Amino acid sequence: MLLDDIPLFEPSLLQELDWSDSSVSFSPLISPSNPGQGLVLRPLCTADFNRGLFKVLSQLSETGDVCAEEFTRKFEHMKKTGDYYVLVVEDTNLGQIVATATLITEHKFIHSCAKRGRVEEVVVSDVCRGKQLGKLLVTTLTLLSKKLHCYKITLECGPNNVGFYQKFGYTPSKETYMQCRFSNGGPQPV
Repeated sequence: MLLDDIPLFEPSLLQELDWSDSSVSFSPLISPSNPGQGLVLRPLCTADFNRGLFKVLSQLSETGDVCAEEFTRKFEHMKKTGDYYVLVVEDTNLGQIVATATLITEHKFIHSCAKRGRVEEVVVSDVCRGKQLGKLLVTTLTLLSKKLHCYKITLECGPNNVGFYQKFGYTPSKETYMQCRFSNGGPQPV
């Protein structure tokens, strides 16, 4: 199994973002092309499996025991659909992923067959918190969804994170969120 550095999506999409559309300020100034000393913001690649991607994701939620083959199959599916934009921040000094976030685009019939963006799995390693990487990831994905012509972008967050996301122009919605989790073949109480 070859794990390589072929990106999930075209990296030039990140370079083409219009940062003048962002209302978020960074101090010190950082951007996708300059996320901080020794850091690189880029699309996910399969080699990130060995760079601690799951270690970072496990700080957000349970990841399970995923092997390289499973990861590669999921990566190839995501790449083939063209609807997944997984960003990672790599600490090049350590060769480790220290932050990640995902934008998923959903194709709709409503709004003249428009697309909706959804931000998922925003997490910064506990060793890198305070370096504005969460702000950078959310700003980048928000601008990317605009570039991809999404009519809206949404995310789920707990009440304690509402203030953070309001900085980016997100507002609480009257729409409600419900879930039905599945385990061992049937719905489980939440």
